[in-house]
Amino acid sequence: MSEATRRILVVEDDLSILAGLSMNLRFEGYEVLQAQDGRTGLQRALDDAPDLMVLDLMLPELNGYEVLKELRQRGRDTPVVVLSAKGMETDKILGLNLGADDYVVKPFGLQELLARIKAVLRRRYPTQGGAPPVTFGDVRVDMNSRTVARGGTPVELTAQEFKLLAHFLTHPDRTFTREELLSGAWGYHYEGSARTVDNFMRQLRLKFEPNPEEPRHFVTVRGLGYRFEK
Repeated sequence: MSEATRRILVVEDDLSILAGLSMNLRFEGYEVLQAQDGRTGLQRALDDAPDLMVLDLMLPELNGYEVLKELRQRGRDTPVVVLSAKGMETDKILGLNLGADDYVVKPFGLQELLARIKAVLRRRYPTQGGAPPVTFGDVRVDMNSRTVARGGTPVELTAQEFKLLAHFLTHPDRTFTREELLSGAWGYHYEGSARTVDNFMRQLRLKFEPNPEEPRHFVTVRGLGYRFEK
């Protein structure tokens, strides 16, 4: 399926935004599904398996955070672009930690939002053929199927953990600042605390390092940030 024929679920209770965004997405060639409350949005995401969800946070029935949390708990890795008037740093961190792929603050520029949607789709659905599996230590990562195994045993990752892992694997031996990791792996420019990256690095080390306290692959570069080494 090409990027232009993918299905996008828009969950938004503001009818003017819902109608305007849906019209522009259809103009871009997408099939559009709609929901005006969180409970309906969650059910449509589970039943209709859209290729991407645009999700407001302040929704009736279930708020966007609850929708996102429930979706991830049920094992669905549907890409989610949060679209919300809640623009505080804590709001963004919570949304990203729950598994959002991008976070856009209202009021938003339509062309920027469309570009972000396309970028998330490109990252999530690479062109057919794709890259060969990447290995390091006893870990094998299939970038096309988004599956990871360690010593032949599957490793469960959240959507955001996989994105951070993939970012490192595609840039081996390169040192990244925390800000660069937030921008590159989270998919948007985020100015905030380094704690988000540090917490995710700890999870990657726990899951992949022989000794998480003395990492061999996910290395801290003191005073700069982090680097991945095979």
